[in-house]
Amino acid sequence: MAQKPKVDPHVGRLGYLQALVTEFQETESQDAKEQVLANLANFAYDPNNYQYLRQLQVLDLFLDSLSEENENLVEFAIGGLCNLCPDRANKEHILQTGGIPLIINCLSSPNEETVLSAVTTIMYLSSPGSASHPELTAMPVVQCMLRFSLSANTRLRNLAQIFLEDFCSPSQVAEARSWRAHSALGIPLPRTEALQQP
Repeated sequence: MAQKPKVDPHVGRLGYLQALVTEFQETESQDAKEQVLANLANFAYDPNNYQYLRQLQVLDLFLDSLSEENENLVEFAIGGLCNLCPDRANKEHILQTGGIPLIINCLSSPNEETVLSAVTTIMYLSSPGSASHPELTAMPVVQCMLRFSLSANTRLRNLAQIFLEDFCSPSQVAEARSWRAHSALGIPLPRTEALQQP
């Protein structure tokens, strides 16, 4: 297990977060990177940290980590983005810096927690008051949500059903249903999932 970052306890919140970012950038240890990214994702849950995390470009660090091969880094990064999305400035940053395709790609993760965070993040990004971003409800995403709505996992099934009801038009859902086999362009269910029997 990685050691705690070497931080003076008197440096304050910004200093502590800066030390975490620096450790993430400088360490060669995958375990340490995972631990630091998990810590940053947890700090992203607190609105008091939003300004500091923006200042330290942690949103970009999370977005960059979505392309990692290490599934744990992807899980913590999408979790961090999900925690940051309720804030309008954070949401706009993600939308304006090309984060949507990276987040949509997380729907195909074999990691259940990554998929749940990705669905929730897409919902936050689609929420009223955001500029229109049709890629959030593009046909492959709607098809994927239809497949997820059949999941045996209650959390995934419920999130997908809410997405389909609240963020998609009835015509989008009908069109997605009309496509055979709900291919969702190769977006599979997470590895711990199976389709619920009708």
